[in-house]
Amino acid sequence: MTAAFELFPDIKVIIPAFNEADSIAHVIHEIPDIVSEIIVVNNNSSDQTVQNAQNAGATVLTENRKGYGYACLCGMNYVAQQSKLPDIIVFIDGDYSDYPEELIEIVKPIVEDDKDLVIGARVKHLREEGSMTPQQVFGNWLATRLMKLFFGATFTDLGPFRAIKYDKLLQLGMDDKTYGWTVEMQLKALKKKLTYTEVPVRYKKRIGISKVSGTVKGSIFAGIKILGWIFKYSFK
Repeated sequence: MTAAFELFPDIKVIIPAFNEADSIAHVIHEIPDIVSEIIVVNNNSSDQTVQNAQNAGATVLTENRKGYGYACLCGMNYVAQQSKLPDIIVFIDGDYSDYPEELIEIVKPIVEDDKDLVIGARVKHLREEGSMTPQQVFGNWLATRLMKLFFGATFTDLGPFRAIKYDKLLQLGMDDKTYGWTVEMQLKALKKKLTYTEVPVRYKKRIGISKVSGTVKGSIFAGIKILGWIFKYSFK
């Protein structure tokens, strides 16, 4: 651990997980040991996600209301009740599509450059072929283009692998319960004038089928939710 990282000794990771029994232990085991706690939020799984996450050493919470945002908010509520609050929260998916060891690169701009928010950008040349569906690629392009048009933003991705200062996260007043969590965070960061940057990250095919982009219904609802948040904030 570098001297710079010692300035921020408390980094906690929140992992929303719905039926990720085959992948969750891989994610937990590959998260660098600079973090103080790994929190897996079981989002009404019907498989062995809970048992496998516990066996891998994570703190496991349960949020039975289905929704990515519900799971993230459950993790945040747990953190808020602790006597010692963290400096940084990292969010990562439980499907093993990201490379957890890159967490060090994700938090580095916060630790070394005092950025408030860092997004892991799934750039094309670092993505495994087929790791993102065409609708994901188009949806990210459209959403970030609209954010650039309306807010002058420089985001290129809505990637779920991200880090944010804990106090700044609280200032955002996160509210979305389902598909709009990531874009809500980025839009509110823009409105609050938080400092942000992106870090290029590798991305591979997930283990299992995506609950969002893997279904037509999921893709449609996610698209509607994301665009809804953008237009909502555009006309405020």
